[in-house]
Amino acid sequence: MTQIVEKVADTTIKFSAPVTANSPELQKLFDFIALGASERDRDRILPYDVIDLIRQSRLGALRIPVAEGGAGSTAREFFEVVIRLGDADPNVAHIIRNHFSITERLLRAEPSKRNRRWLKAVADGAIIGLALTELEVKRAGGGGVVNTKLTPDGDGYRLNGTKYYSTGSLYADLISVRALTPDETAATVILPTNREGLDLVDDWDGFGQRLTGTGTTTFTNVRVEADEVILETDTDQDKLPYNIVPQLVLTAINAGIIRSVLRDATTLIHKRPRTFYHAVAEQAADDPLLQQTVGQLSANAFAAEAVVLAAADGLDRLAVAKTQSEEAELAVALATSLSAAKAKLIVDDLVLKSATLLFEVGGASTTKKSSNLDRHWRNARTLASHNPGHFKARAIGDYEINGTLLPPRGFF
Repeated sequence: MTQIVEKVADTTIKFSAPVTANSPELQKLFDFIALGASERDRDRILPYDVIDLIRQSRLGALRIPVAEGGAGSTAREFFEVVIRLGDADPNVAHIIRNHFSITERLLRAEPSKRNRRWLKAVADGAIIGLALTELEVKRAGGGGVVNTKLTPDGDGYRLNGTKYYSTGSLYADLISVRALTPDETAATVILPTNREGLDLVDDWDGFGQRLTGTGTTTFTNVRVEADEVILETDTDQDKLPYNIVPQLVLTAINAGIIRSVLRDATTLIHKRPRTFYHAVAEQAADDPLLQQTVGQLSANAFAAEAVVLAAADGLDRLAVAKTQSEEAELAVALATSLSAAKAKLIVDDLVLKSATLLFEVGGASTTKKSSNLDRHWRNARTLASHNPGHFKARAIGDYEINGTLLPPRGFF
């Protein structure tokens, strides 16, 4: 297989594409990503170069079977990688979140020529973005009625509409779009981002996750080929009622942020030239209060990773259940969605507490804009806000009390 060589700092990385979850090249890539993460976040430098490296490493093919050109990773291995990438740079991890969600759904669907074609593109390095949300739709997170329309045009279609929160699409090669046909049939369209009439706008102005390209996408009379459209009524699509992967990825990124907070905390302590006059130790590293704080951060990081991977194990069980029966598959899917929802509640709480504890370690000097340590809290808070925890907790409680199933698709 052709090797791609990139100069990364003082280290030459040789990517034997695709990288695997345990390959040393992957860790070198993550180390490089981490080097510039704070500066990129502080100065809003869009990470096109980083995404190009990810594209070349074929990281996006992590879950695709080896026989189809991927790395063949288990769900648990995949989420271990997401945590590591969230540690290196949560912006970059979030950029490719939708890519992994769409790839997972293609893998779960019945094999077809078009599904295999898209998976082949991913195995070759393509990144897939998403255009789903419309602000005019009154209910967020569900399928519902959309205003983006497909109209017949010869042997294909024309696509018109506007989408928001198109995370990752600014950097993507392909984009998955939710639309309606003239007879109101829901459809998913997957087409190249360089298609004429498709406009990606970088207008996301959130205080966190500043680099994810979570902006506006407009489609103006965009040509769509017939085999780029998956109708809701087609058989070659994933029909699982729960959308587990994208939600658990957000939680895994927050678990990675706690790792980053822990590392910054220990670095701060070793770099502190002085301590408070009323401290109980002359050196910060010997201060039992600071030791206790770092110990708590370490425990938080451990717990967050443990619950994410416990939920990820359910996805591996789901793959087995699919081969058994539809009833078994649905039961495991529900249990895994519940686990992912519970993991979110736990990890979101831990990451926000951890990001605050970091300032107990460093004192007032850590609030300098140049240090950019507030990025951890900003990024974690933004990630947690994507699907508010109180809705998750209510749905879990309703299930425990009344046996009410979780809402399908959307945020579960």
